[in-house]
Amino acid sequence: MSDKIKWGVLSTANIGIKHVIPAMQKGTLTEITAIASRDLERAEEAALKLGIPKAYGSYEELLADDDIEAIYNPLPNHLHVPWTLKAIEAGKHVLCEKPIALNVSEAESLLEYSKKYPDIKVMEAFMYRFHPQWDIVKSWLSVGMIGTVNSIQSAFCYFNKNEEDYRNHPEMGGGGLLDVGSYCISSARYIFESEPESILSSVDMDPEFGVDRHVSAVLNFPNGAATMYCSTQSDRYQNMTIYGSEGIIEFEIPFNPLEKEVKVSLIKGEKIIEQKKVQANHYTLQGDAFSEAILENGPVPTPLEDAVANMKVIDQILNAG
Repeated sequence: MSDKIKWGVLSTANIGIKHVIPAMQKGTLTEITAIASRDLERAEEAALKLGIPKAYGSYEELLADDDIEAIYNPLPNHLHVPWTLKAIEAGKHVLCEKPIALNVSEAESLLEYSKKYPDIKVMEAFMYRFHPQWDIVKSWLSVGMIGTVNSIQSAFCYFNKNEEDYRNHPEMGGGGLLDVGSYCISSARYIFESEPESILSSVDMDPEFGVDRHVSAVLNFPNGAATMYCSTQSDRYQNMTIYGSEGIIEFEIPFNPLEKEVKVSLIKGEKIIEQKKVQANHYTLQGDAFSEAILENGPVPTPLEDAVANMKVIDQILNAG
């Protein structure tokens, strides 16, 4: 095997074209060699724009390419599991955009199926965990810089009433919770390093689209609580604050800073006692981390069991609301 993993991308989705592919092309272990669309012309346009050698007019053709070792799947949510399964069957490793599935039952089915292919690596693409600001925060927490973590507050919102956007179609896995809300849940679980024992939630459904547009929830963990708000019909915003017995940690842009310089602050007695500024592209780092797991035949940074656990909380929030 070469020192770089050869990747194929399923679809010309905006997230891939604008952000993920250009970032992965900067990686030291990733090589984007092919892109596919159901429209060959669109695939060829994307390939030309991004300098990708191969373009395919169907996803099946890309999966049949023996040169491709790994697949990035940024398809609409309802196609995550079906095409991840097909990629696994084709012998490809898969980095699948979040959410991994539409519900916990579908996620569990993917996990069980993947066990039949122990040499194939599959991971949910929660890219935020690969940004160095999270390494800083986790290191502060590990040495007790803010004492005992009592509470986490987070929000992730944007405004989207585009009726053509799949996020406004329930049958395609639309709604705020599966999209931006999943970050609030994942990060709370990541910080507490446990699963919530009980959940309270309020879910407001859009009467026109039939998807959740405002979701508020309290996740009660064994050692504290996480409160969250996500929305597809609020002004664009994201934040996270971690409250401890001896201090507070604040993120400036916790989830998708892209290549912006961001800061995380450690606060005690209302005074900033330490502040770190970092700049990196989490998509680049995520691609390299997944590629490294393939090259070294080691475990992926975030196993599918974690994706299933996150989907379980998403289902519980929707049912509790």
